[in-house]
Amino acid sequence: MAIHSQFRLLGQRRFLPFYLTQFSGAFNDNLYKNALLLLIAYQTTGLMGLSVNTVINLAAFLFILPFFLFSGIAGQMADRYEKSAIIRKVKLAEIGIMAMAALALWFGWYEGLLILLFLMGTQSTFFGPVKYAILPQVLSDDELVGGNGLVSMGTFVAILLGTIAAGVLMGLEAAAKLTAVGVVAMAVVGYLAARKVPQTGIASSEQVIPFRPILETWHLMSVAAERKPVLWAILAISWFWFLGAAYLTQFPSFAYSNLQGDETVVTLLLSMFIVGISIGSMMCERLTKHRITLAPVPWGALGLTLLGVDLFFAVPVNPQPSTWWTLMTDPVYIRVLFDLVGIGVCGGLFIVPLYAFIQHETPPNKRARIIAALNVINALFMVVSALTGIVVLGILDVAIPGFFLLLSLVNGIVLIAVWRLRHKAG
Repeated sequence: MAIHSQFRLLGQRRFLPFYLTQFSGAFNDNLYKNALLLLIAYQTTGLMGLSVNTVINLAAFLFILPFFLFSGIAGQMADRYEKSAIIRKVKLAEIGIMAMAALALWFGWYEGLLILLFLMGTQSTFFGPVKYAILPQVLSDDELVGGNGLVSMGTFVAILLGTIAAGVLMGLEAAAKLTAVGVVAMAVVGYLAARKVPQTGIASSEQVIPFRPILETWHLMSVAAERKPVLWAILAISWFWFLGAAYLTQFPSFAYSNLQGDETVVTLLLSMFIVGISIGSMMCERLTKHRITLAPVPWGALGLTLLGVDLFFAVPVNPQPSTWWTLMTDPVYIRVLFDLVGIGVCGGLFIVPLYAFIQHETPPNKRARIIAALNVINALFMVVSALTGIVVLGILDVAIPGFFLLLSLVNGIVLIAVWRLRHKAG
């Protein structure tokens, strides 16, 4: 088969509509979630008698809870039914949820917005297994790494753009009403793209789907553990989400406390990190020579450790007040940006081959359930990441650069594990 660039996939119906669907969904999730958090933080004094900080943490919990409740059922449905039909129904549900959210935003019903955040998380839970399980059905083996690279890049860029858009909208006078229009418009765009996703066929027409949310999610773990290399790959990806969540969560405090930066510095740090992940994701196809291989993964893990350690030493001891331009022009701060871009690049090299490996090594009739198990473990690792940040930064009173250093050293253990996984996987 002739070898082509991954970007040619963006011109083909078997990939482009799906890509636009997942991009719009990731953008809308982050636009809605971040706009809601900013509205709560700046336009309320708390809800239901709870403080602002408590409400913000409750919002994060409500968004992630459906992954634990419904992933088992979502994975079974994606294995049982035709995947393009599931995508269309999930995106249609998004229009309904966002229409209700628009009304709540328009009239300032913030309690209702929290409930809708749970529904948005539920919608994402049902889209997740289809998102990665459909790729091996529409792409050949020599396209799988490139396709995953594009999806990874698109997801993180959508997260960045959605976050920035929420911040921009909150600076306008009619912030809530403009957000209401925006989330409905993006949901409609996503559904229109989903209508063009081609059919893929049914993998397991005999499978019965019992409605036992927590039990079925627990059962996912046994399905994922059937093949040990696949389970180790799942745990490695979840570790990256632990690491990524830790970095992203601390960026605002890191920018303010350790770089003396204004709000533009937070956006720049987030942008550099995500640009790095996008570059790393795009590099994977060329580095693997279109093959399903874990060869880049240990090098990505090594880079995560070395650049994380260097970031600790790059942080200025006596920072001066800074803006995004200071970080781009002052050699002291340029080193910080270089490390963050590098950490992102290594993250892309780390996760994209692992996703392709999992898709390739799992049987088609169980693939979506294994992806659903990955989503559950990802969610669990991100919760543990938040708790770790609370303990290390709050209780142990470690500074943020020290926390980043600790994460980098722990990543050294992961490096050993993925090096062994690479050789076991062949």
